[in-house]
Amino acid sequence: MRALQLVGPGTLEMREVPVPEIGPGDLLLRVGAVGICHSDSYVLSLPFRLREDPLTMGHEIAGTVEAVGSGVTGRSPGERGLVYLCWSCGECRECLRGNENVCLAAGRTAMPPCPGLGPDGGMAEFVRIPANSFVPIGDLDFVGAAPLADAAMTPYHAIAGARDQLYPGATAVAIGIGGLGHLAVQILKAVADIRVIAVDIAADKLELATACGADLGLTAGPDTAARILELTGGRGAEAVFDFVGTEPTARLATESVAPNGAYRIVGLGGGALGLDAGPAGGPGLPWGATVRKSYGGTSSDLRASVVLAQAGRIHVEVEQFPLESGPAAFERLDRGDIRGRAVLIP
Repeated sequence: MRALQLVGPGTLEMREVPVPEIGPGDLLLRVGAVGICHSDSYVLSLPFRLREDPLTMGHEIAGTVEAVGSGVTGRSPGERGLVYLCWSCGECRECLRGNENVCLAAGRTAMPPCPGLGPDGGMAEFVRIPANSFVPIGDLDFVGAAPLADAAMTPYHAIAGARDQLYPGATAVAIGIGGLGHLAVQILKAVADIRVIAVDIAADKLELATACGADLGLTAGPDTAARILELTGGRGAEAVFDFVGTEPTARLATESVAPNGAYRIVGLGGGALGLDAGPAGGPGLPWGATVRKSYGGTSSDLRASVVLAQAGRIHVEVEQFPLESGPAAFERLDRGDIRGRAVLIP
């Protein structure tokens, strides 16, 4: 089969490799579509290899069951679905509580194995997956469904972790209207009766946010926090979701979140929050505000995202590329030229 593989730091190649063999508890999935995420770009930029062998990338995977392992029940060839990206143990106390994304088997890093980030991923014609990672999608189109596996599930998880602040009339801020951010706007409007303010540096991304239901778009700059405070009577937004995670966005979030509000960090930009134990006030984090680094999501979050998509409450803006054009799609993603999500078609 054809597979787009990371063969060295910063180097992608289209290679011919064997179709994966499956074990008793696995499924072989014929890939219908696979999204490109900023975390894929992050892995591509690393100055070292994640493993010695070439790695097939891609963790936002939609496809059709091609073959079923001998020990698998309840799955059949021809079923259509997504791949839940946290390949957790399923047996520890966190998994049994429904927190598969922080599986104990993953240790303090709390990042269970993920396709394309250790095990081979879905930027190929076929992929081997654990049977319990398969989530049915009915007749959803593969191209629009594949990004739900991360671009919808991850913001859904972050939003679910701040639901106590999303009461009627509250204000939420979404910073960074890319693959995750444009879905976050839709999820926020679908699950709560709130005002949503979108923030980005690019006018076209703010136009996308408005098309996705944002009540207001603000261009990121030195006065953005002051503008959010002005719009909220000087108090700040009840919830701020940062899908960038750089120094400026972290500062914006801490300066614009309300007392007792929720700041949820999703982006991987490496920005320092500037938190201290001094008295609250001024531009720092206010009293009662909580900060949470939100990783991925649970299988329940993914299934809830699929339900919203099936009901027409959320949709993914996509730009399609053939698998062999993957390197060019990565370049456009890194330049910020993708509207919504880039999706590869094998």
